[in-house]
Formats: sequence, C-alpha cells, structure tokens
Amino acid sequence: MPDATLGTDSLNALDGGRAESAVLPIEGRGLSVARSGRVLLDGVDIRIEGAGLTVILGPNGAGKTLLLRVLANLFRPDSGTVRWAHAAPDRSRAPRIGFVFQKPVMLRRSVLANVSYALSAVGVPRRECAPRSHAMLAMASLDHLAGAPARLLSGGEQQRLALARALATEPEVLFLDEPGSSLDPAATLAIERLIETVRARGTHLVLVTHDIGQARRLADTVLFMHRGRIVEHAPSADFFDHPAERPSRDFIEGRIVL
Repeated sequence: MPDATLGTDSLNALDGGRAESAVLPIEGRGLSVARSGRVLLDGVDIRIEGAGLTVILGPNGAGKTLLLRVLANLFRPDSGTVRWAHAAPDRSRAPRIGFVFQKPVMLRRSVLANVSYALSAVGVPRRECAPRSHAMLAMASLDHLAGAPARLLSGGEQQRLALARALATEPEVLFLDEPGSSLDPAATLAIERLIETVRARGTHLVLVTHDIGQARRLADTVLFMHRGRIVEHAPSADFFDHPAERPSRDFIEGRIVL
C-alpha cells in the first residue's frame, strides 16, 4: 500500500513535462439557454484562465450548474459559443477538463478500479494505471480503501473518490458542482482540504456553491449569478467586503433573492 506522502510526490512527477495549455482559456460568449418559456442562461460572457479558484455563487435556479455544463461541452446552448484555447471544444481535449457532480456516480467496481477505469478510458497504458491510481487515492486519503466496493463508501468518501478520479487524467481545469452539498462538517472539511491541495498544484478550479461560508474560505475570485446572468465578477475580498449589486448584497446578508 503506498504511503500517504506518495500522493503529492507522484502527482508532481506526473505534472512534470506537461504540455502547454490545451483548453485554457475557456471562453463563453453570448451563452443563452431557454426551456419552457423560461430563460436559464441569458447572454452570459465568461473567461476562465490562469490558476486559482473561481467560485460561482448565487441562489438556486440562477444557472450556475447549467453554465458549468455548457463550458464543459456537456450541454449545448441555444445560442452563443464556447472556446477552449481559442478553438471549438473537441473530444480529444475533453480529458483536460475534469467534472465532479453534486451526486457522484460510482462504478460497480472497487475504489481502485474506479480510478483505473478513468485512466484506461483516455488511453493510459495498463501498466501505468495502477501506480497512478494509487497515487491519486493517497492524495485523497483513500488508499486504505483501494479494494473496497466504491458504492459502499460514505457520502464524503465517495465525493473524495470522485475528485481523485477526475484528477487522474491531469486536467487543467476542474469543475466542481456543489461538492460539499449534504455532507457533514467533517466530510466537508476533508473535501475542502483536498481542493486546497489541488489548487496548490496549479490546477484551475471552478466551484459552484450556494454556501457563502465555503465561498469565503476558498475563493480567489467570485462570479455571482442571478436570473441566468453574471451580475458581478470580482476578487473574493472585494466581493464580500463591497458587493456592487443589490442581489449580491442581499445574498451575502442572508435575504431571499428572487
């Protein structure tokens, strides 16, 4: 069983020799989606580049998760364009964008096999899958559960496994959709520590949350969404200390935002 320190060392080795950015910057221009007469995204313009952690904050129904799916090329907008590194999205670069859903989907396999499968799916040679998978599990403090059925893990452990699996393909950008939702404080803390480790490696993270406390703890930059639009985009300290827009102020102060 690999020592827990192997995770960081092995991951640093995996990152060495990484090619130039394959997907950054990620840009969306005029992104619009409507369903059943309701506007879900309303002409959104967004650019994601560099390192750090961007939080997309806002009330339920603001369009946060949908925007993430559109940027990851998992959902086609009615109008507007998405560009990865100034070119249209394509399948060959899709592994450079990791995505962790609010409710993680576990394969009917062991914890180790869940990560190994993600690697084999993108063409990693079989001989490399096991050591790389163990390194990811060590980073997520799950190496002692490598042989356990993934579907029998706790909610927090499953979410950490989903993070490890998404990181196995060495994405430049990791999209996280409410990863701490419905978890107890200890599990949430474990997720946030893992997120901090990933940020320290230079991966750009985009985190969707409605948890103001989590946004304060983690964000470098905040995008605030309301009614399908980005109404504010600011460094974290500026956003929380001096919100410029009324919906942002109401949300931070705990008032209902309609």
